[in-house]
Amino acid sequence: MTVKMQMLGTGSAFAKNYFNNNALLLGSGYNLLIDCGITAPLAMHELGRSFEEIDAVLITHLHADHVGGLEELALTLRHKTGRKMTLLLAEALVDPLWEHTLMGGLYQEGITTSLDDVFHVRPLHPDTNYSLSPEISVHLLRTPHIPGKDSYSLLLNEEIFYSADMTFEPKLLTGLVRNRGCRKIYHDCQLEGPGVVHTTLNELKSLPEDIRSRISLMHYGDEKPDYIGRTAGMDFLEQHVIYEL
Repeated sequence: MTVKMQMLGTGSAFAKNYFNNNALLLGSGYNLLIDCGITAPLAMHELGRSFEEIDAVLITHLHADHVGGLEELALTLRHKTGRKMTLLLAEALVDPLWEHTLMGGLYQEGITTSLDDVFHVRPLHPDTNYSLSPEISVHLLRTPHIPGKDSYSLLLNEEIFYSADMTFEPKLLTGLVRNRGCRKIYHDCQLEGPGVVHTTLNELKSLPEDIRSRISLMHYGDEKPDYIGRTAGMDFLEQHVIYEL
Protein backbone atom coordinates (compact mmCIF):
# COMPACT_ATOMS: atom_id res chain seq x y z
CA MET A 1 0.00 0.00 0.00
CA THR A 2 1.22 3.47 -0.86
CA VAL A 3 1.46 5.71 2.19
CA LYS A 4 -0.93 8.63 1.95
CA MET A 5 -0.94 12.01 3.66
CA GLN A 6 -4.10 13.88 4.61
CA MET A 7 -3.73 17.47 5.72
CA LEU A 8 -5.96 18.20 8.71
CA GLY A 9 -5.15 21.83 8.03
CA THR A 10 -2.72 23.97 6.09
CA GLY A 11 -2.97 27.32 7.85
CA SER A 12 -0.48 29.44 9.73
CA ALA A 13 -0.87 30.05 13.46
CA PHE A 14 -2.98 33.15 12.75
CA ALA A 15 -5.01 31.94 9.76
CA LYS A 16 -8.77 31.98 10.29
CA ASN A 17 -9.87 30.30 7.05
CA TYR A 18 -7.66 27.24 7.40
CA PHE A 19 -7.06 24.79 10.23
CA ASN A 20 -3.65 24.46 11.92
CA ASN A 21 -0.98 22.89 9.76
CA ASN A 22 -1.23 19.28 10.98
CA ALA A 23 -1.16 16.09 8.91
CA LEU A 24 -2.10 12.42 9.02
CA LEU A 25 0.17 9.78 7.50
CA LEU A 26 -2.03 6.84 6.55
CA GLY A 27 -0.34 3.49 6.11
CA SER A 28 -1.48 -0.11 6.06
CA GLY A 29 -2.41 -0.73 9.67
CA TYR A 30 -0.49 2.26 11.02
CA ASN A 31 -1.57 5.92 11.14
CA LEU A 32 0.68 8.73 12.35
CA LEU A 33 -0.52 12.22 13.34
CA ILE A 34 2.10 14.89 12.67
CA ASP A 35 1.47 17.64 15.21
CA CYS A 36 -1.78 18.17 17.09
CA GLY A 37 -2.65 21.85 17.20
CA ILE A 38 -5.58 23.69 18.72
CA THR A 39 -7.83 22.96 15.73
CA ALA A 40 -6.83 19.29 15.25
CA PRO A 41 -9.80 17.86 17.22
CA LEU A 42 -12.29 19.93 15.19
CA ALA A 43 -10.57 19.04 11.92
CA MET A 44 -10.71 15.34 12.83
CA HIS A 45 -14.40 15.71 13.68
CA GLU A 46 -15.20 17.40 10.35
CA LEU A 47 -13.42 14.55 8.53
CA GLY A 48 -15.36 11.93 10.44
CA ARG A 49 -12.15 10.64 11.98
CA SER A 50 -11.37 9.69 15.57
CA PHE A 51 -8.22 9.80 17.66
CA GLU A 52 -8.87 6.11 18.26
CA GLU A 53 -7.71 5.51 14.66
CA ILE A 54 -4.30 7.01 15.36
CA ASP A 55 -1.37 4.84 16.45
CA ALA A 56 1.02 7.65 17.41
CA VAL A 57 1.39 11.42 17.39
CA LEU A 58 4.67 13.10 16.47
CA ILE A 59 5.39 16.65 17.67
CA THR A 60 7.81 18.93 15.81
CA HIS A 61 7.89 21.85 18.27
CA LEU A 62 5.91 23.39 21.09
CA HIS A 63 3.82 26.20 19.61
CA ALA A 64 0.07 25.98 20.22
CA ASP A 65 -0.80 25.38 16.56
CA HIS A 66 1.30 22.22 16.83
CA VAL A 67 0.57 21.00 20.38
CA GLY A 68 -2.59 22.81 21.50
CA GLY A 69 -4.85 19.80 20.87
CA LEU A 70 -2.79 17.29 22.86
CA GLU A 71 -4.72 17.86 26.08
CA GLU A 72 -8.03 17.04 24.38
CA LEU A 73 -6.47 14.05 22.63
CA ALA A 74 -5.14 12.62 25.91
CA LEU A 75 -8.36 13.18 27.85
CA THR A 76 -10.58 11.88 25.05
CA LEU A 77 -8.70 8.60 24.87
CA ARG A 78 -8.49 8.27 28.66
CA HIS A 79 -12.23 8.68 29.19
CA LYS A 80 -13.37 6.71 26.12
CA THR A 81 -10.94 3.79 26.04
CA GLY A 82 -8.43 4.19 28.88
CA ARG A 83 -5.70 4.14 26.26
CA LYS A 84 -2.45 6.11 26.32
CA MET A 85 -1.29 7.06 22.83
CA THR A 86 2.34 6.79 21.79
CA LEU A 87 3.94 10.24 21.74
CA LEU A 88 6.99 10.71 19.51
CA LEU A 89 9.13 13.79 19.97
CA ALA A 90 12.72 14.91 20.25
CA GLU A 91 14.20 14.14 23.64
CA ALA A 92 14.87 17.85 24.17
CA LEU A 93 11.12 18.57 23.98
CA VAL A 94 9.91 16.03 26.51
CA ASP A 95 10.30 18.03 29.74
CA PRO A 96 9.29 21.41 28.25
CA LEU A 97 6.12 19.92 26.76
CA TRP A 98 4.96 18.81 30.20
CA GLU A 99 6.30 21.65 32.33
CA HIS A 100 5.48 24.57 30.01
CA THR A 101 2.41 23.35 28.10
CA LEU A 102 0.45 20.36 29.40
CA MET A 103 0.93 20.28 33.16
CA GLY A 104 -1.42 23.20 33.75
CA GLY A 105 -4.40 21.34 32.28
CA LEU A 106 -3.57 17.68 32.88
CA TYR A 107 -1.95 17.62 36.34
CA GLN A 108 -3.94 15.76 39.03
CA GLU A 109 -2.30 15.21 42.40
CA GLY A 110 -1.38 11.55 42.83
CA ILE A 111 -2.85 10.62 39.43
CA THR A 112 -1.30 12.61 36.61
CA THR A 113 2.06 14.05 37.54
CA SER A 114 4.17 13.55 34.41
CA LEU A 115 3.93 13.15 30.66
CA ASP A 116 4.31 9.38 31.10
CA ASP A 117 0.99 9.26 32.96
CA VAL A 118 -0.92 10.35 29.85
CA PHE A 119 1.24 9.12 26.94
CA HIS A 120 3.58 6.31 26.06
CA VAL A 121 6.50 8.67 25.54
CA ARG A 122 9.07 7.64 22.94
CA PRO A 123 11.93 10.17 22.81
CA LEU A 124 13.69 10.47 19.45
CA HIS A 125 17.23 11.58 18.68
CA PRO A 126 17.93 13.90 15.75
CA ASP A 127 19.82 12.53 12.75
CA THR A 128 18.62 8.99 13.45
CA ASN A 129 16.20 7.08 11.23
CA TYR A 130 13.33 5.40 13.10
CA SER A 131 11.14 2.73 11.52
CA LEU A 132 7.61 3.21 12.84
CA SER A 133 5.98 0.59 10.64
CA PRO A 134 6.99 -1.46 7.58
CA GLU A 135 5.94 1.52 5.41
CA ILE A 136 6.77 4.60 7.50
CA SER A 137 10.09 5.82 8.83
CA VAL A 138 10.96 9.20 10.29
CA HIS A 139 14.23 11.07 10.70
CA LEU A 140 14.35 14.30 12.76
CA LEU A 141 16.38 17.26 11.50
CA ARG A 142 16.87 20.20 13.85
CA THR A 143 15.92 23.35 11.93
CA PRO A 144 15.90 27.02 13.00
CA HIS A 145 12.66 28.73 13.99
CA ILE A 146 12.58 30.70 17.26
CA PRO A 147 15.98 31.54 18.79
CA GLY A 148 16.50 29.51 21.94
CA LYS A 149 13.67 27.04 21.22
CA ASP A 150 14.13 23.60 19.70
CA SER A 151 12.24 22.78 16.52
CA TYR A 152 12.56 19.75 14.26
CA SER A 153 11.63 19.12 10.67
CA LEU A 154 11.12 15.61 9.32
CA LEU A 155 12.58 13.40 6.64
CA LEU A 156 9.89 10.82 5.91
CA ASN A 157 10.98 7.48 4.43
CA GLU A 158 14.37 9.14 3.78
CA GLU A 159 13.01 10.88 0.67
CA ILE A 160 10.30 13.38 1.66
CA PHE A 161 11.11 16.54 3.61
CA TYR A 162 8.31 17.91 5.82
CA SER A 163 9.27 21.21 7.40
CA ALA A 164 8.31 22.36 10.81
CA ASP A 165 8.08 26.14 11.02
CA MET A 166 11.56 27.27 9.98
CA THR A 167 13.57 30.12 8.61
CA PHE A 168 15.05 29.85 5.13
CA GLU A 169 17.72 27.16 4.76
CA PRO A 170 18.66 27.04 1.05
CA LYS A 171 21.77 24.90 1.60
CA LEU A 172 19.73 22.31 3.49
CA LEU A 173 17.02 22.16 0.83
CA THR A 174 19.51 21.97 -2.02
CA GLY A 175 21.54 19.29 -0.26
CA LEU A 176 18.47 17.21 0.48
CA VAL A 177 17.57 17.12 -3.22
CA ARG A 178 20.98 16.92 -4.89
CA ASN A 179 22.91 14.89 -2.32
CA ARG A 180 20.26 12.74 -0.64
CA GLY A 181 17.77 12.22 -3.44
CA CYS A 182 14.83 13.89 -1.70
CA ARG A 183 11.98 13.78 -4.21
CA LYS A 184 9.39 15.95 -2.45
CA ILE A 185 9.43 18.94 -0.09
CA TYR A 186 6.42 20.06 1.93
CA HIS A 187 7.44 23.50 3.17
CA ASP A 188 5.89 26.10 5.44
CA CYS A 189 5.50 29.41 3.67
CA GLN A 190 4.87 32.97 4.85
CA LEU A 191 3.24 34.72 1.91
CA GLU A 192 3.58 38.34 3.05
CA GLY A 193 5.95 40.37 5.19
CA PRO A 194 9.52 39.73 6.29
CA GLY A 195 10.45 36.20 7.31
CA VAL A 196 11.66 36.75 10.86
CA VAL A 197 10.89 33.21 12.08
CA HIS A 198 9.42 31.67 8.90
CA THR A 199 10.49 31.08 5.32
CA THR A 200 8.87 33.53 2.91
CA LEU A 201 7.45 32.85 -0.53
CA ASN A 202 10.01 35.20 -2.07
CA GLU A 203 12.83 33.23 -0.45
CA LEU A 204 11.49 29.94 -1.81
CA LYS A 205 11.06 31.54 -5.24
CA SER A 206 14.80 32.31 -5.22
CA LEU A 207 15.68 28.60 -5.23
CA PRO A 208 16.79 26.87 -8.45
CA GLU A 209 14.04 25.36 -10.56
CA ASP A 210 15.05 21.76 -9.82
CA ILE A 211 14.45 22.45 -6.12
CA ARG A 212 11.26 24.51 -6.57
CA SER A 213 9.70 21.81 -8.75
CA ARG A 214 9.65 19.48 -5.72
CA ILE A 215 8.07 21.98 -3.29
CA SER A 216 4.46 22.13 -2.14
CA LEU A 217 3.49 25.03 0.12
CA MET A 218 1.72 24.76 3.48
CA HIS A 219 1.32 26.76 6.72
CA TYR A 220 0.13 29.82 4.79
CA GLY A 221 -2.13 32.73 5.71
CA ASP A 222 -5.64 33.72 4.71
CA GLU A 223 -4.27 35.73 1.78
CA LYS A 224 -3.45 32.46 -0.03
CA PRO A 225 -6.11 32.88 -2.81
CA ASP A 226 -4.36 36.09 -3.90
CA TYR A 227 -1.16 34.14 -4.57
CA ILE A 228 -2.48 31.36 -6.78
CA GLY A 229 -0.41 31.47 -9.97
CA ARG A 230 2.25 33.64 -8.33
CA THR A 231 4.42 30.95 -6.73
CA ALA A 232 6.99 30.18 -9.45
CA GLY A 233 5.44 26.79 -10.10
CA MET A 234 5.14 25.62 -6.49
CA ASP A 235 1.69 24.30 -5.64
CA PHE A 236 -0.36 24.78 -2.48
CA LEU A 237 -1.30 21.85 -0.30
CA GLU A 238 -5.03 21.91 0.47
CA GLN A 239 -6.57 20.98 3.81
CA HIS A 240 -8.46 17.67 4.06
CA VAL A 241 -7.12 16.50 0.68
CA ILE A 242 -5.39 13.10 0.62
CA TYR A 243 -2.05 12.95 -1.21
CA GLU A 244 -0.03 9.89 -2.17
CA LEU A 245 3.51 10.01 -0.85
